[in-house]
Amino acid sequence: MINTFDSLRNRDFRFLVFGMISMIGGMNIQMLARSQLGWDLTSSSLAVTLVGVGFAPPMLIFSIFGGVVSDRFDNKNIIQLGQLGVIAITSFIAISIFTDTITIYHLIIVSFFQGTFWAFMMPARQAIIAELVDDNQLNNAISLNAAGMSLTTMISPAIGGLVYHYFGPGMTYVLITFFCIIAIISTSMIPSTKSKNNKKPAMFREIKDVLSLLKNNSLLMYLILLALVTTLLTMPTRTLFAPYASENLSGGALQVGLMLASIGGGALLGTLIAASIPQNSKKGKYILITSIISGFSILILGFSSITIFSIFICFFLGLGDAGRRSLNPSLIIEKTPAEYRGRVMGFYAMSFGFIPIGAIPMGIIADKYGVDISFIFSGIALIIFTILLSNRKVIKS
Repeated sequence: MINTFDSLRNRDFRFLVFGMISMIGGMNIQMLARSQLGWDLTSSSLAVTLVGVGFAPPMLIFSIFGGVVSDRFDNKNIIQLGQLGVIAITSFIAISIFTDTITIYHLIIVSFFQGTFWAFMMPARQAIIAELVDDNQLNNAISLNAAGMSLTTMISPAIGGLVYHYFGPGMTYVLITFFCIIAIISTSMIPSTKSKNNKKPAMFREIKDVLSLLKNNSLLMYLILLALVTTLLTMPTRTLFAPYASENLSGGALQVGLMLASIGGGALLGTLIAASIPQNSKKGKYILITSIISGFSILILGFSSITIFSIFICFFLGLGDAGRRSLNPSLIIEKTPAEYRGRVMGFYAMSFGFIPIGAIPMGIIADKYGVDISFIFSGIALIIFTILLSNRKVIKS
């Protein structure tokens, strides 16, 4: 069995992970802050959902182009440009709050721009890992990268909930901006990745080539579809935590922060377990199991009205995240030829663009029937779709 922290011996990978932890830490606080702020401004589950999924259309539209850019150019520069863009928009929201000009439309528009930046950063962030570590450390590195994300999901929302509760949304966005500044400094310590051959076919030809690859590789197609389903039915629940805490738990930002922190704790354990799985192990069955765990966790949350129990169940929801955050992208990169990795991860990132297909109906159901019914529907749907997408090739991979 590989050492759980083996890839962290690589200096460049350590800087990448630290920058990612800072960036995702800020984004997790933002997830809480914009959801709670949207709820405070409107008291509408649907409005909160629109704020939460505003990033999705650009992820759907631009991620594949982000993948092409990743295969052509220096991934470090792509990541840093995206980080600068995120700093600009979080600073804008902070100023809007302090000048008392903030509206729900600010949050929706900024969410759209953030999605555009992430459409280019996400493929580059996944592809650069394979450029920094040895092939036999790939699963370990991707899992530890996901573990870092999980650690921030566990800690940062609790911090964000406390800051929001005691100091308000303005200071919360100042904190988010500070985290993003640390991220760009850390990323700057990574050397430029290997030079890319920019004399390549036209962009749409490159997209056509990767479509042909996916068409002829059913395993990659099933893995991307599975990523789509799990993202589609798990991520929207986070956007509804503010109304869930208000309606089911008689709580607010503090309860939302604790639930998100519990998700991070479960995801941290799951991704550390994934990091210990040897590179040549069969990962497919673990991916399916974690998706089922997520489905049952969301289903049980729909029946809970006890804060402590909901926080406890969120731990298992996070445990299920290990498949989506580490094992699935690890297996996708492992099975993808090196020259296609950026574009294939662009298709993987596109799965986040489909979130409104699940989130908007969930928001409508939550407004009409209650958040609990919305969660029950989502949990059942995830369990059914995971079973339907189970494939012998995935299980044996």
